[in-house]
Formats: sequence, C-alpha cells, structure tokens
Amino acid sequence: MSIYDINVTLEDGTIYSLERYKGKPMLIVNTASKCGFTPQFEELEGLYEKYQEQGLVVLGFPSNQFKQELATAEEAASQCRLTYGVTFPMHEIVKVNGKEAHPIFDYLTSHSKGFLGNSVKWNFTKFLVNRNGEVVGRYASADKPSSFEEDIQKVLAQ
Repeated sequence: MSIYDINVTLEDGTIYSLERYKGKPMLIVNTASKCGFTPQFEELEGLYEKYQEQGLVVLGFPSNQFKQELATAEEAASQCRLTYGVTFPMHEIVKVNGKEAHPIFDYLTSHSKGFLGNSVKWNFTKFLVNRNGEVVGRYASADKPSSFEEDIQKVLAQ
C-alpha cells in the first residue's frame, strides 16, 4: 500500500484520493483550533504560499483526540481561515491514534519514528512526504514550521 491509495475527506465532505498529489511533496499536519500551537497555522500558510508553485501541498487534518478542536470540520476550517488566513486544504475531523485512527495517520506513523513510540503525541505533529510518497520527516508539535524549511527545500529540489 502507498500513501496514494488513501482516500481523505475535505471539510465540505468531498472525498478524494491522495493520488491527486502524486509527484508533489506534502506536509501533512494534525491540527486543532483551540491549542497553544494553533498560531503555527500562520507559518504553515506562509510555507504553502512560498512553495506551492514549486509543488508543495500542505494538508490540515483537524483532530479532537486531544480535546482541543471545535465541534465540526467546517467550524475548525472557518476558524483557521478567518484567524490565520489559511488557504491550504483542510479536512474532516479525524482520529490520529488508536483503532479508529484515520488511515492517513496509520500510514504516517508506521512509516516514521516518533519520540517515545510512533503514536502522535499532540496536535500539530507534522509529516513531510517527498515526491515519491515516502515519509522523509516527522516534526513534533513544538517544532515551528520555519525550523524545518531547509528540509522542505531539499524535498522540492529532488
């Protein structure tokens, strides 16, 4: 199975395959609109604006697994769009850990090592996927997106 075999659902309920992004680097983030790390939306949007013409796709997946998300995907997406000007795709609220974890997070966590195990520890864990669909970077909640911009540049250059 590859990452491109996974279907995801946008905030408006539209289902699509990640095959849509085949050949493009992806930065996939589990988000929350009521978290201390929520201001990272601003840097994530900045990276998206700066590198989208080179192919970078940023994908936000709200999760309430840590009890810091609004009631619906539409509310969560609206909050980040209004407050932080987010234009990258936002998706339905998903679980990131456990038996009910969304397949995208099962895939990401099984293909990258985390601190103290592979599970997602908190909101705003970030995964960098190269043009071949391989997870090449995993960044903790406290890692500001600007701190791994060089890694993004390397993936874009490949």
